[in-house]
Amino acid sequence: MSNKPLKIAIVGAGHRGLCYSRYAVKHPDKVRIWAVADPNDYRRNQTAKEFNIPAENVFKDAQSMAQSNIELDAVINGTMDQYHIQTTLPLLERGWDVLLEKPVCTNEEDLHTLYEAANKNQCKVMVCHVLRYAPFYVAVKKLLLSGEIGEILTINSEENVSYHHMSTAYIRGRWRNKDICGSPILMAKCCHDLDLITWFMSGVAPSKVASFGSLMYFKPENAPKGSGKKCLVDCKIERECPYSAYNQYIEKNLWGAYAWESVEHHGDALTREMKIESLKKDNPFGRCVWHCDNNVADHQTVIMGFKNSVTATHTLTGNAAKPCRTLHIIGTKGEIEGNMNDGTLILRKPDLNVEYTEKEIELNVKGDGHGGGDARLTEDFINYMIGEEHSISTTSLEDSLYGHLIGFEADRSMNNGVIAVIPEL
Repeated sequence: MSNKPLKIAIVGAGHRGLCYSRYAVKHPDKVRIWAVADPNDYRRNQTAKEFNIPAENVFKDAQSMAQSNIELDAVINGTMDQYHIQTTLPLLERGWDVLLEKPVCTNEEDLHTLYEAANKNQCKVMVCHVLRYAPFYVAVKKLLLSGEIGEILTINSEENVSYHHMSTAYIRGRWRNKDICGSPILMAKCCHDLDLITWFMSGVAPSKVASFGSLMYFKPENAPKGSGKKCLVDCKIERECPYSAYNQYIEKNLWGAYAWESVEHHGDALTREMKIESLKKDNPFGRCVWHCDNNVADHQTVIMGFKNSVTATHTLTGNAAKPCRTLHIIGTKGEIEGNMNDGTLILRKPDLNVEYTEKEIELNVKGDGHGGGDARLTEDFINYMIGEEHSISTTSLEDSLYGHLIGFEADRSMNNGVIAVIPEL
């Protein structure tokens, strides 16, 4: 393999695509961002400027890039869920390896189509299941592999999504409506967690899944007295509402990458006053959370059964005051319990002298994205594609199949009131 930096392209120059690509800024000896494809003029041009991409390597879409004469080593695909298949297949046809944002796709048929295309073209597809790289979950995996708690009996996990994250991404934002984005909230938000559960099971196949949940709270009939259609236009309780667009996006400056998408083309000229004015007019993030076109569940529980009789549950709740992911795994010799966001992980075992013993596992938790997983994932992708030793966290497309199948079948179970059978691969 050449010692020259790898030439990598970005398809979809949004928040996640740029997050992974900025690894190249810190490691120019390993990677150069050589091309970009995005239909958004502003994002495409800004990305070309940020990474000094030659004009001939700037494209409006993945198809145009694939049809050009450009030579690449790999592509980072950070497009939205519903575009993954149509943007990834042309890249695989060119023989390029792909780092693909999760979820891989929005249905089981497309999952198999992509898997077959990757095999046909002998391409590596690595999925951005970044939580596998978070020190918290790496420590859990190592404890399981070491046999510290014996054989797994049950796995119970939770994701408690904060009220401001929920209102931004899944009520006002891109993933609010399955008919638009293609993904239910379970796949858009929790395919990380379903992937982790199958990873912990080390290849044991899931067999059945049942799921319960609904859109219960964020509906027009639950709107409080005095609320309006837009926070800064006709709401009489805006100053006391935790979902206030002004409070979340102006005062607290949360979720700017999403909230200001409709006005980001102003660039450095974008002012506070312009942001406020957009919330009053056509910015979708100015809407009342009880009067949006959202249709994804705001809470959901998934129950899984595996071939070796292990059972697992995952619960998503979309209105938590404090965001956190929790995990409790009980085995035949002990148990593991922890909270990723707090950086706490406990190994607990029965004891003959006292009821049980506890040991706190030290974690190297930093404040970077997804519990420290983002930067580690990009580095692992580089090692994976050049054939160097990669980590235990590496998520090939094949490794992601069962986690996605659980998600697709769980959604079917919730909607149809049935216990779904996971097809064997």
